[in-house]
Amino acid sequence: MDNPRGRVTKDGIRIHEPGDFAGMHAAGRLAARILDDVAALIFPGQSTEEIDRRITQMIEEAGATSATIGYRGYQHASCISVNHVVCHGIPGSKIPKWKNETGNRTDDTLKDGDILNIDVTVIVDGWYGDTSRMYVAGKPKPYAERLMQVTHDALMKGIEAVRPGNTFGDIGHAIQSHAEAQRMSIVRDFCGHGLGRVFHAPPNVLHYGRPGTGPVLEEGMFFTIEPMVNLGRPDTRVLSDDWTAITRDKSLSAQFEHSVGVTADGVDIFTLSPAGLFHPTYG
Repeated sequence: MDNPRGRVTKDGIRIHEPGDFAGMHAAGRLAARILDDVAALIFPGQSTEEIDRRITQMIEEAGATSATIGYRGYQHASCISVNHVVCHGIPGSKIPKWKNETGNRTDDTLKDGDILNIDVTVIVDGWYGDTSRMYVAGKPKPYAERLMQVTHDALMKGIEAVRPGNTFGDIGHAIQSHAEAQRMSIVRDFCGHGLGRVFHAPPNVLHYGRPGTGPVLEEGMFFTIEPMVNLGRPDTRVLSDDWTAITRDKSLSAQFEHSVGVTADGVDIFTLSPAGLFHPTYG
């Protein structure tokens, strides 16, 4: 059930109360801590099924609930998207072949140089903590490392635009202009979203746009920013499992996600890494 407190704007966006920030911090901190602990599980030869099994175990041990298990029939505690999988990669599924590979993959085992996004959402005392970040199995190729850096920086540019009086178009423009200046493309088929005591709520947070357009940001809005950036064209397609989205041209894709709240004078990031491991080249 959505948070009954606060008001809703004409665009359907919930304005949360100051006390609600604590609940979002608790949920976001757990999600981020789990992704910190996941870092040790990423190496060549590891399976995405095993990574998800460990994530499920971490959520249970924390006394929290996975938001994704049972969501629209989904049966995993994470989405794990490898190489040219843009989002919603299913743990345990065969990793789709991308254009730089020779031979088809027959299982879900990571190879040296693979990059992957892991997306986790937990529920803590009714509040949703949603975050994702990139990892590398082994040593990344230089172009993959650059893609991850640009994607990370695009997210942070978007977050810098979050403050009362700005618009959601300002956020999208900051992300789009940074990525496109690096000759990369922004995926337009998927977007960020409002959250709080619900998983998905208004607004749709587009990662492209024009300054000054869209709803005006107000203190108390909670939402995710989660840009997906491709080395090639922005177009995607969804595989026959109805979840896995890949780049149409099989170019490499990366994504980072934070959950944030609008404060009186700026932004509060709920999903900061407790160990400072949000960036994949921390080591």
